Amino acid sequence: MFGSSTEEVDDTSGCGQTWGASPMDRSRPNETTSYDPASVSSGSSHQSLEEGSTRSAHGQFHQSFSSGRNSSLLVSTSDSSSLRSRGGTPKLRRTPGFAGATGTHPARTPLTDHTATSCSSATTTSGASVIVAVVEGRGLARGEIGMASLNLKCPELILSQFADTGTYAKVITKIHILVPLEILMPDTTSEKGKGTKLFSLITANFPGVAFTAIQRKYFNERKGLEYIQQLCAPEFGTVLMEVQAKYYCLAAAAALLKYLEFIQNSVYAGKSLKVIFKGSEQTAMIDSTSAVNLELVVNNRDHRSKHTLLGVLNHTKTPGGARRLRSNILEPLVDVDTINIRLDTIQELLRDEELFFGLKDAIAHFLDIDQLLSVLVQIPKQETVQVAEAKITHIIQLKHTLDLVPRLRMALKNCNTALLKAYSTSLEDNGFDVILEQIKTVINEDITYLKGSLNMRTQKCYAVRPDINEFLDIARRAYTEIVDDIAGLVSQMGEKYGFPMRTSYSTARGFFIQMKLEGVVLPEGKLPAEFIKVTKHKNNYSFTIADLMKLNDRCDEALREIFHMSYVVICQLLSTIHQHIHCLYKLSDAVSMLDMLLSLANVCTISDYVRPEFTDTMAIKQGRHPILERIVGQQPVSNNSYISEGSNFVIITGPNMSGKSTYLKQVALCQIMAQIGSFVPAAYAAFRVADQIFTRIGVDDDFETNSSTFMLEMKEISYIIHNVSDRSLIIIDELGRGTSAEEGIGICHSVCEFLLSLKAFTLFATHFLELCQLESLYPNAENQHMEVQHTHSGGTGAESVLYTYLLNRGCSEESHYGLRAAEMTALPSNIIKEAKMIASKVSQQLLAKHHSDPGTQRQRAVYKLATRLLQTARNSRLDHESLRMYLKGLKKQYEAELLAAGQPASIDTGEE
Repeated sequence: MFGSSTEEVDDTSGCGQTWGASPMDRSRPNETTSYDPASVSSGSSHQSLEEGSTRSAHGQFHQSFSSGRNSSLLVSTSDSSSLRSRGGTPKLRRTPGFAGATGTHPARTPLTDHTATSCSSATTTSGASVIVAVVEGRGLARGEIGMASLNLKCPELILSQFADTGTYAKVITKIHILVPLEILMPDTTSEKGKGTKLFSLITANFPGVAFTAIQRKYFNERKGLEYIQQLCAPEFGTVLMEVQAKYYCLAAAAALLKYLEFIQNSVYAGKSLKVIFKGSEQTAMIDSTSAVNLELVVNNRDHRSKHTLLGVLNHTKTPGGARRLRSNILEPLVDVDTINIRLDTIQELLRDEELFFGLKDAIAHFLDIDQLLSVLVQIPKQETVQVAEAKITHIIQLKHTLDLVPRLRMALKNCNTALLKAYSTSLEDNGFDVILEQIKTVINEDITYLKGSLNMRTQKCYAVRPDINEFLDIARRAYTEIVDDIAGLVSQMGEKYGFPMRTSYSTARGFFIQMKLEGVVLPEGKLPAEFIKVTKHKNNYSFTIADLMKLNDRCDEALREIFHMSYVVICQLLSTIHQHIHCLYKLSDAVSMLDMLLSLANVCTISDYVRPEFTDTMAIKQGRHPILERIVGQQPVSNNSYISEGSNFVIITGPNMSGKSTYLKQVALCQIMAQIGSFVPAAYAAFRVADQIFTRIGVDDDFETNSSTFMLEMKEISYIIHNVSDRSLIIIDELGRGTSAEEGIGICHSVCEFLLSLKAFTLFATHFLELCQLESLYPNAENQHMEVQHTHSGGTGAESVLYTYLLNRGCSEESHYGLRAAEMTALPSNIIKEAKMIASKVSQQLLAKHHSDPGTQRQRAVYKLATRLLQTARNSRLDHESLRMYLKGLKKQYEAELLAAGQPASIDTGEE
């Protein structure tokens, strides 16, 4: 009944099925839109929004409309003259229907008109679909930021409110993570060219994102709270307690939801949205520059390359899992208990092979549940054939998704860890079974989601059970007869001309004829005249005939009737299942989290990773660079890392190309991996949780902001100094290289002294060997260097450098290694020789040997002993005998350091 022998030609991307889109979007894909209160009159086809809101009889949330008078629309245009075009700040968007629109921006906010792909083929970068509203407090509340964002592919309203610094680092970072399609702000932020600092920073950092100024009155916290009360699903009702006093995020939510109603041309059903509040203290902050420097989600050389941290860890099977992994990498966790729960789960997955493969197999068949939810909870304002067809597709996809739940339950049946048990319990919700039973009363049990446009067309045609709607059954019989007539017509044509013809189908052409001619000579060397729209590829011919085109038209007409009548039945079904649909949020959360954890466990099966611990020290034994390991296909050179409160500032020196930059990035990447709950590439790893990760890497000019190398360095280091905390991790790879040596050393020295006064963990790579003196001045500074070996060839006696890529204690003893790098190029030997001579003389004049006095050395030894004893008291899990032996070792080490300083070596101890 549901099969078809007709061959399908897949000329569409993905599966050929589209998510429902509004007629407004379909009919005007590239129309410039504008917002102007004067543009809407009583004769306009577009309706204006009133401030009041009502609820319809079906429970959906919608705005009351006025068509008989001009009204104030969402967006102000009074300040459009002050805004720049695409080169700087995007121009303001205006209201659809305004005849005199002259703006440069096309309508940028699409509906959820996205191709539905199989979960395995979907990517996380399928295009921006998030709209963000941002508002800042005024007067004494300046710096208090409210944000609201909603993904058009996922019915999840995310609210944030936090205090930010003058650099607005948190706002910029959060917007970068969201990858917005459009940013909404009050029109007062950009009034008459006097844009606020926040407005200027946002438009400068996101030049390619559409910016829309909305009248300030729509940022109304009272309306925002009303909207959330009306729209929030009961399961997430506790968010009301969190946000009722968060006035700025409520105001942003009010403007965002009002704007979406106007642009989307569809409304969300009441009690259907997932609303969550995210404070900035729940995750570690990685600014956008650091994310780029560390290649967390995008490779700097090739944006399509998978040589990124996301590429290494991403073995997800669903789009939701991939999105969650990306989000976690950019915003790692800071709560140790949550991290350890994830690590316990990964450990169980690695130990229990049956659980691992059972879950992996169950997860792989899920579609994008978030996207499905998004279209199910929206109620279109206009009913068209496209909307009807899309709704039938969504019901089929919903049935397919719910059919997979028992399989997932079974896979989780014998799990042991807390997280898996929690998800197993959440999947026991009887809402899944209730919805499925209600669907099965209307939809055929054999109907399922299939790849391919013809397969899905057949599934949609026969989705609704027979005998529910008499007219639907008649229309389906007519459709079946037409399809049979098409098959009969193609057979007749084959017999008439003696060619091996077959019926094919594509979304663009409908039914057409294909034939393959091998060893067949065409009469007069060409096809019969009645074959039209002929295309040829090698010996394959595709064409149609006039009678077939007529049958195609009849077929489309019959399908329109089927879809329309099926839509009526399905709308009734949707109205009954809406009250239970919230259980899909639980399913979405479970599937995306399980998919991400399976992906992290999968990485451990490919490479030799270890479970990290969390203490107040960073200690990594034989750590490796995860991305480099993926690129080379084998384990690269490993290095140890140790940073504690007693030695929290590590200065790394070494020749060019010795591996300093790679090592620095390796430490930061391992820290991020540990904080998302992943195992790390090392033999042993312990970390202190970092609340912020800063990097200062690279020496490039920035032409867009007219910044030289040095200016860029100063901006980046200034950002770090203004935002650093005692629990930050700071990676600095070269500083002060863009100016003279004296100034560069001076700036480096003062920056280092500032960072040395903090408890933040800092790794500072430099070519300024003068900075190594800091170790003798500050007990918490430590020198390390990348070791190189020199070899001499027996024949010529020429010296060559062997890079070991190994990190060792102490300052680099290499000198003039830049000149050795220059020797590898085609520079003339006489220039190299002269350079060596001058460099030697300058070195003798500038570098004086430094010795630390005995008093300083004694203080250093005391400081190190004290910090190690503190660490032992906090973190030691040794038994009494082992602890005694460790403390004796500390005593001997301390006495040896005192002897080296020329001090009497004794510790007054009572009893050993």
